Amino acid sequence: MSSDDIEADRPPPETPDSHEAFPCLSADQLDVLQSWGQRRPIAVGDVLYHPGQRVGEVLVVLSGRVGIVESDPDDDRTIQVHGQGGILGELGMLEGQPAIFGARAVQAGEILAVPVGRLSDVALQDSVLGETILRAFLIRRSRLIERGAGMRIIGSGHVPDTRRLLEFSARNRLPHKWIDLEKDSRVDAFLRRMNVDPQETPVVILGRGKLLRNPSNSAVAAELGMFASPGPAAVCDLLVVGAGPAGLAASVYGASDGLSVTAVDAVAVGGQASTTSRIENYLGFPAGISGAELTERAFVQATRFGAQLLVPATVTALAFHDGYFRADLGGDHVVHARTVVVASGARYRRLDVPGLDRFETANVYYEATVNERQACGVEPVAVIGGGNSAGQAAVFLADTARRVYLLVRDSDLGAKMSRYLADQISRDHRITVMTHTEVRELRGDDVLTSIVVEDNENGSRTELAVRTLFVFIGAQPQSAWLAGEVALDTHGFVLTGSDLDSGEDRMDRARHPSILQTSQPGIFAAGDVRRGATRRVAAAMGEGAIAVASVNQYLADVGHAVRHP
Repeated sequence: MSSDDIEADRPPPETPDSHEAFPCLSADQLDVLQSWGQRRPIAVGDVLYHPGQRVGEVLVVLSGRVGIVESDPDDDRTIQVHGQGGILGELGMLEGQPAIFGARAVQAGEILAVPVGRLSDVALQDSVLGETILRAFLIRRSRLIERGAGMRIIGSGHVPDTRRLLEFSARNRLPHKWIDLEKDSRVDAFLRRMNVDPQETPVVILGRGKLLRNPSNSAVAAELGMFASPGPAAVCDLLVVGAGPAGLAASVYGASDGLSVTAVDAVAVGGQASTTSRIENYLGFPAGISGAELTERAFVQATRFGAQLLVPATVTALAFHDGYFRADLGGDHVVHARTVVVASGARYRRLDVPGLDRFETANVYYEATVNERQACGVEPVAVIGGGNSAGQAAVFLADTARRVYLLVRDSDLGAKMSRYLADQISRDHRITVMTHTEVRELRGDDVLTSIVVEDNENGSRTELAVRTLFVFIGAQPQSAWLAGEVALDTHGFVLTGSDLDSGEDRMDRARHPSILQTSQPGIFAAGDVRRGATRRVAAAMGEGAIAVASVNQYLADVGHAVRHP
């Protein structure tokens, strides 16, 4: 008897469901899917797709078994097995990204191929089924990130381009593994084998061994199918600049209202919220929800309604011409729109302390993701800030660090932080809260070895032995690209609503009563980029929804109202 016969007689056991990652669809659910898909026979050994291949379909096992195959230079191994009712794939395949793993039949049978574009119809017909598939894909994406699957980023943590690629991957929830040149002795030999000069690092290795030498974020995005050209110069109803909570909400509500929507973001979908490990007080999620899952769900929702999201894409110039706005994205990429929602957000301010420049490329961070936590290991770290972002980072880092120092300038941890989070921190013995504390000095030669902090009440100073510093202070609006187009305050925040009631910036409030209207008719602002905004995820999403209502009113005023069926 041949080995194929043995394999056909004794297929590998199915992977059990774990935390809803590998659900087995019922007969009724399979019946629903069959009205949207195509049945295909499979034989033992049939390759359904390879790593790096764009599939465009969700495959469901009707009979037989399919193995998920992880490939490396030395061997292929089956890491999961799906039987009847099993769903193949993960979140990236819904978003047009290439498959991370391959799929091969290990027992003869039949599969159902459902085009990705039909999943919205499936969800409308059976919402429970749609949620089951989406949740499984979200959980699988999280597990891929945790295990370091996907592309490899090889480079030194002290090199800014390595940090850039790691930030891009983490913010976009792209499964990846970082291999530090300075900590893995095997890397030099590998690079020589691949004919890579050390000066060409960092390098990115994609599926099937494709190697990119110090690629731009856009180059990585193009290889992964993330960035699609805005296409011909048709005029869309709404351009959303920024894909954080406010921008995602504007995209979802705009597209669901029937507007043609294009959204762009310079770095990632989700903004700062996507790096939040847990949001405990978001309405409707009593057990809490991670910022990543919340924004991934919003992204899928926006695209399901027809919004086009371009990431990474930076608006370099905006101008009003011939009745519409022209946004230049660099190169030959241009978007024309009848209205604009500015939701480009704000970033944390740089720490104003001597010596920052020496350490900022390696030891000072402005976000806390799995990459930063991996780089820190168990070493003590310091977190600066008194808001929710600083508190959530402290809790997240305390899972691995021996000690987390949370440095707060005010006297009360709860002054700017949600009470539930302040209470959680006060109960955590791994976190030392230092109030009335400000950083005065960074010490070290090539790397940070300690920081000097000062009590702003009595002037006493203390040296803390930490090698990594996380900064979550202040807010710097991302609005430089708007200079000359809309009114900004002295700090760069966009002026809207009643803040415009002065001099030449006074708007026609009888015609445009929106609190989110800027000084330029047709341009609205939402979220952290706007002066007076409440820095909460729910507030930003609410403003995104309000902005769409204002957009609809404006379009009606100028004779471009969207006609709903």
